[in-house]
Parts: sequence; structure tokens; C-alpha cells
Amino acid sequence: MYERLKGFRDFFPPEMAARRAVVDTVEDVARRYGFREIDTPRLEPAEMWTDKAGDDIVDELYAFEDRGGRHVTLTPELTPTVARMVVDRGQELPKPIKFFSTRPFWRYEAVQQGRFREFHQTNADIFGTSEPTADAEVLAFAGDALTELGLDGGDFEFRVSHRDILGNLIESFESDVNTREAIRAVDKRAKVDDDEYLGLLAEAGLSRADARSFDDLIADDDLDAVAEAGNEAVNAAVDNLRAVLDAAADFGVREHCEVSLATARGLDYYTGVVFECFDSTGEVSRSVFGGGRYDDLIGSFGGQPTPAVGVAPGHATLHLLCQRAGVYPDEAVSTDYYVLSVGDTRPETLDVARALRTRGHVVETDLNDRGFGSQLSYADGVNAETVVVVGERDLSEGNVTVKNMESGDETTAPFDSFPGEHERPTYDDFV
Repeated sequence: MYERLKGFRDFFPPEMAARRAVVDTVEDVARRYGFREIDTPRLEPAEMWTDKAGDDIVDELYAFEDRGGRHVTLTPELTPTVARMVVDRGQELPKPIKFFSTRPFWRYEAVQQGRFREFHQTNADIFGTSEPTADAEVLAFAGDALTELGLDGGDFEFRVSHRDILGNLIESFESDVNTREAIRAVDKRAKVDDDEYLGLLAEAGLSRADARSFDDLIADDDLDAVAEAGNEAVNAAVDNLRAVLDAAADFGVREHCEVSLATARGLDYYTGVVFECFDSTGEVSRSVFGGGRYDDLIGSFGGQPTPAVGVAPGHATLHLLCQRAGVYPDEAVSTDYYVLSVGDTRPETLDVARALRTRGHVVETDLNDRGFGSQLSYADGVNAETVVVVGERDLSEGNVTVKNMESGDETTAPFDSFPGEHERPTYDDFV
């Protein structure tokens, strides 16, 4: 007997039905905002990640050498791939370019709450505008997707920050600091104890005293105090963050946004506003999902400088948040009709099934030559709403039997006019 690999999951029909309902909701919101669906390769050159993050990242990838001697990897995230796509075709597309996709990704990392080695995300990205309105629209899409799932403002919050506030504020303390490592330290702030955190900032080049002063500033989330303490670049970043929050108010999602300057996002390509979504109650202990602006990535891939911003709701953590809030869809299969055959009635049974299917309904029939009781039991097992019995006796009288599975009530309907003009015929239409 083969066992499933650690960090990978099977989804049987009941679980998949609930997951599909969530994905359909999120994707429907994306389409309403004008995002256009794309699909992308599951395998990419590993250099798309190692060139930016160094060879150490290989330990986190499902990377290998293919038969052509190429160093490739299962994609751990989407952003470099869509950046490559914009480099390839961006000049042909009207700006802004708005893409979305839902697909799996792979990272070899520790398995824990809401984190797996194979995971699914819905990514939504905007390319070709640096206006704060674009950042706010990404926040609005994410907020609307959550509320469409049944969540409300008391269930989640967006913690919003700006990478240039962090980077330039750090450099205002010490010009020789390794800004990248310092921001990585900030990203770990909530995951390590205070002494280790200050030590990471010190390793990046800040003195212990400056590290403490810097942390005191960002811990208060006071944009006025940060602007006063910072340089011109810090002030420009503060103004940009405020402009995004003002635009978020116009989109109707400002209520979900909290300034959180310790929110850094660990990926190096972020350049401006960044944010993470959290469970307001704290029961889901890690970030539900995140996003931000990455204006330099397209240019670093050889394309024309192109501003970009995006978000990627992860399905596993979104599942946890919806479950905690009691709005996750039921994990159950459903069937609109089971057409039950009794005796030598296969042609008539399939005529009825075909007529119902052409109306868009989920319809099942017997495939195992089972008896009446076994078929009825199966219909109950697949949660059939209505059973239509096509039996030799009923047909001899020109009828079929229509049964409501919830109540057990049943009646007859004329075979020649079933389903007839009824788009969704039920027991109630024939009593």
C-alpha cells in the first residue's frame, strides 16, 4: 500500500465541493474587478528564484536537473512567472494589465497549521500603473472576496505597511546597514523573542541602541512620528501609504486596514506598500494571505520598467479563517436528480436524464443494474434532491413517479410532458 507524501493532500468529493465553492467565489470577485484569467507552467527555470534570493533557496524548492541538463523547479510562487509573461507580451497588452489565476505551488518546508508542501493560491496582479488607486483596488478585491464568502469586518484585518518606510528609516540610523537583512529581521519580529530579534538587527548593521530606537518607532505605528524622525525618502513613503489608505476608503475597504509598520513581507522583490491579512480573533495564528507592490521585478527580468502590485489568497489558511468564522461551505456532494430505472426502461430513463441535463442539472442514473432499494439507497447517499422513478408499471399508464427525498412525498407526472416546460421540476409541480 502506497502512502501519501507528507505535506500533500487528497481531496475527496465532499471536501472538493466546498473548496470549489470558495474558489468560484474568489474568482467571481476577481472577474468583476476586470482581472483576466491566465494559466502558467508548473515547471520553471530554477534561476528565476536563485538569481534573486541566492542558492540557499534551493533547499526550499522542489528543484532538480531535467534530462536536458537544465536546472528546473516546481514553481514555489507565481510572481516571477507573471513577471516573465509581462516581459514577453507586455508591450502588446493594454495597460493596466490585470491577471488572475488559481493553481498549485510547491515548497519544501515544515508542515504546520495552514502550511503544506503543495498548496493552492488565487493570485491577482495589476501591471502598468504606480497610482495608489491600484494598490487600493487590490485591497478592495481581497476585502470583497472575503465578505462574499460570508466574513465581516470583525473576522479579519489587513495590516498595511510600506517597504520604503522600513528601508529608509533603517538607513537613517546607519547608512552602512544591510537593509535587506534588516527587513528580513523585521519580518521575523513576531516569530522570535525580543533578544533574538534585536540580535538579527545588529547582525544587519544596527547598534543595539539604534535597533531598539528603530523598533520603538515602528511598534507605535505612528506615521506622524515616523515622518518626523525619518528623511525625505521616509516622508515620501509615508505620503504614498496615506494615499493608498485614502483610496482604500473610497473603495469601501478602509475599515479593514490597520497601519502595521512591522509588517514587512519576507520576499526581497517588494518595493512599496505591503500588507497581510490576519484573523482578527487570533485563532488562526499565522497570516491568512498577503500581497504588495513590486515595481522593479519586470525590469530586473529584462523588460521595460513596469510598476506592479498583487495579492495571493492562500486556500489552506482561507479555509481555516472561514471555518473559524463558521462560514465555510458544507463539505457534501449534492445531486439534483436521480433517475431510477425499474425493469426494462433504460431508453426512457436515459431520455428523462438527458432532458434534465440539458437544463443544466446534476443528474445520475443506475450503472450497476441494481434493484429498486439499492438505487434508492444510492440516491440518498449522493444527496439527491428529487428521484424520478421510470418503471414499467408507471410507463404502461403513461407516467413517471416524482419523489421528494427530504420529505419522502411522491406523486406521478405524465411521462410525455416531463420535464416539459419546467426548468427544475419537483414534487410540488405535480401535486
